[in-house]
Amino acid sequence: MKKTKQLLFGHPLNPFNPAILKHVSLVAFLAWVGLGADGLSSSLYGPEEAYIALGKHTDFALYIAIATAITVFVISLGYNQVIELFPSGGGGYKVASQLLGSHLGLISGAALIVDYVLTIAVSAASGMDAIFSMLPVQLLHYKLFAEVAVIFLLLLLNMRGMRESIKFLLPIFLGFFIIHVILIVYGIIAHHQGLTLIIPKTIEDTQKTIAAMGLTSVLALILHAYSLGSGTYTGLEAVSNNVNRLREPRVATGKWTMFYMAVSLSLTAAGMILLFLLWEPKQEMGQTLNAIVFHAILGHSNFAQVMLFITLLLEAGILFVASNTGFLAGPSVLANMAIDGWMPNRFRHLSTRLVIQNGLILFGISAIAILIWCHGKVSLLVVLYSINVFITFSLSLFGLCVYWITHRKKTSLHWLWRLLFSFLAFIITSAILCITLITKFESGGWLTIVITCTVIFICLLIKRHYYIFNKKLAQLDIQLKQPIVHPPTPIAIDTQQATAVIFVGKSLGVAMHTLLNVIRMFPRYFKNFVFISAGIVDVESFAGQSELEKMREHVDENLKYFIEFCNQYGIAAEAFASFGIDTVEELTKLTEMANKKYSNCIFFSSKLIFEHDNWITRFLHNETPLTLQRNLHLQGKELVILPMKI
Repeated sequence: MKKTKQLLFGHPLNPFNPAILKHVSLVAFLAWVGLGADGLSSSLYGPEEAYIALGKHTDFALYIAIATAITVFVISLGYNQVIELFPSGGGGYKVASQLLGSHLGLISGAALIVDYVLTIAVSAASGMDAIFSMLPVQLLHYKLFAEVAVIFLLLLLNMRGMRESIKFLLPIFLGFFIIHVILIVYGIIAHHQGLTLIIPKTIEDTQKTIAAMGLTSVLALILHAYSLGSGTYTGLEAVSNNVNRLREPRVATGKWTMFYMAVSLSLTAAGMILLFLLWEPKQEMGQTLNAIVFHAILGHSNFAQVMLFITLLLEAGILFVASNTGFLAGPSVLANMAIDGWMPNRFRHLSTRLVIQNGLILFGISAIAILIWCHGKVSLLVVLYSINVFITFSLSLFGLCVYWITHRKKTSLHWLWRLLFSFLAFIITSAILCITLITKFESGGWLTIVITCTVIFICLLIKRHYYIFNKKLAQLDIQLKQPIVHPPTPIAIDTQQATAVIFVGKSLGVAMHTLLNVIRMFPRYFKNFVFISAGIVDVESFAGQSELEKMREHVDENLKYFIEFCNQYGIAAEAFASFGIDTVEELTKLTEMANKKYSNCIFFSSKLIFEHDNWITRFLHNETPLTLQRNLHLQGKELVILPMKI
């Protein structure tokens, strides 16, 4: 079983190896490939939706092309500020939480979670639509199965690690980008005569339309088309969510990644709109405008047909790479929310490959469930898509405005320019959000709001549970923590005597409850007390070497306290500590060490008992004592679990 697991997911990585952070971190180029694919893939449908929405007034597409390129850079520069202020990652969720309040942070985080699930589902379904459009119609009933298989494959790739999944998909991304840049440049050059006529023709058409319809109607038409192309900007926030996964210096790497994303996305999106203007494609059943334009550019030769097939195949492939962005960015948001208590603690834990395994599984299952629910219909999924990301955009940029106002005396002399820029970006993104919500609400956009509100409601219930639970634990720590009255003298240990081995977790109160109950239940029976504790590396402690050291110090301080407490009452005591990814695995190692040294030992642990115990409380809290008990029974040892009502 262990060999099979290593074959599928790779060999375990040591989080305490100083070189491991460099191994799992991303340079700007790989971050661009992994996190920029979502935005780049949107150039397949965003510009087309905007162009079609203009109807017969296609000359207005020039305004859309300029506005699209500007918007990409405005949002990117806004998120550069987020990267500067929050170099530990968290992006839109952390900005809203720390600058606007925890509840607005919750809205931003919930919106991102839903958006990333939809990113996985929409991109996988769209990619399969593109592939099956090139296959016989008889195979269509296998499409949903193929979509689920793709998501499962991407899930498996990401379980091996972020870098591994990106490197696997790298050729698709580069192939798509290079071919599309070549076709866009060639298409513009081949039609260079029309290029000189675009501006005067657009001005003329604008004047005539204003005279016929009025300025307000023209602006409404342009804004409507501009908002329908809003899917173009999805994915720009992904870098700020994953700054902690970037190569040092993180801020510089993050900014370079944003620059690559902004240039590539503005070039492809605005470039496609220019091609539509120059080549004037007409809609045909079963074909995208991209395919029609590329067919016109390449011609009808056999070589052109092969190139067109490769181009369309790469367009399908980039959608799968975009789907992977949801797996790369989504679990990080989930982990940050788990750290703040909005999500179950298990979503902050790392696997042996130092990825957020539980988060990956949740996103994979959720995306598959949505695909099955809508039978893989892209038309329904697209309506749900792109609303939530603008909630996060708007909250993040408004948070920056608040920051520059409140910190104007402590920051640089350029705070006013940064404030004005953040406010401009906020106006743009909030306007797109309002227009998108209004235009998509009746056709299914309401469902996105309902789903997001449901996620928010669940998070509020989880937060309430953890708040009450942590409050009770804090009171318990205060009540049960015994003072160390005088400097204790170490007591010699006799390993042949009866020994009680006690598990120590994060709460001193719980471990003290175990110790005092053992002494009460077995008076003067145990001559030695051994305390074992595991320091677990999660998303928070894996942020850097200093965080890992803090976690080590915390574990060592807790164990030192229990040794000194026993020594001051003339009881022999020692402690064992281990550090790693899996709580049960590390504690099992320690039990084996204690078992070898102390032949006559019994293990003790406390288990929290809730008044209303059900599967929800068991999901929110780990069942470590029960798992350890099973492992120790296999070794022929005893673990006594003491109930502790809370």
